[in-house]
Amino acid sequence: MKRLLPLLFISFLFATCSFAQVPFADEIAAFKKLDEKNFPPKNAILFVGSSSFRKWQDVQDYFPGYTIINRGFGGSSLTDVIHFADDIIFPYQPKQVVIYCGENDFAASDTVSVQTVYCRFLQLFSIIRKKMPAVPLVFVSIKPSPSRKHLMPKFLEANLLIKNYMKTQSHTVYADVYYKMMNADGTPQKEIFTEDNLHMNSKGYAIWKEVLLPCLIK
Repeated sequence: MKRLLPLLFISFLFATCSFAQVPFADEIAAFKKLDEKNFPPKNAILFVGSSSFRKWQDVQDYFPGYTIINRGFGGSSLTDVIHFADDIIFPYQPKQVVIYCGENDFAASDTVSVQTVYCRFLQLFSIIRKKMPAVPLVFVSIKPSPSRKHLMPKFLEANLLIKNYMKTQSHTVYADVYYKMMNADGTPQKEIFTEDNLHMNSKGYAIWKEVLLPCLIK
């Protein structure tokens, strides 16, 4: 009986883990189903990251003449993008990757430090560079969401670290949307956000278009 108990415990853990849902697995599965029906063209521009991209459903309309693949998902963090990189980045063989992520990392817990988020960014950057060393990368700065005003000092510090790092790397662009979304008095422009004061409306995305358009490769 004593010998059976460890085996029973392991079996219980296995059964429990089998039913555990990996965060955002359903959204990733939905992307794969879309790809099975109509796989996106190679050498497109891949947008990947969190819900600020996911909710940009008409992103293609903002960039006529460019082929955009939007793989923003859920309220994802950098760790989620890292986890699903083999599913939502590399299969598309993009000519350019545009990343928006990091905001939800900070929002997940007050204990998440700037250095932690910066290290996660470096990990994602390294993963992409190893498999696609020549593909240009664009990082969109963490935006000043009014609902997360208490986190803005961390956003600024993380943005600066990432910006300075990207300056040392080839084929990279840091797209600064942060200051474009601020009023002259240093507060976020509330009129460019939806009612939740977190996600953007068309006015917000118009600002992103203005910043991103010069960064994209024809």
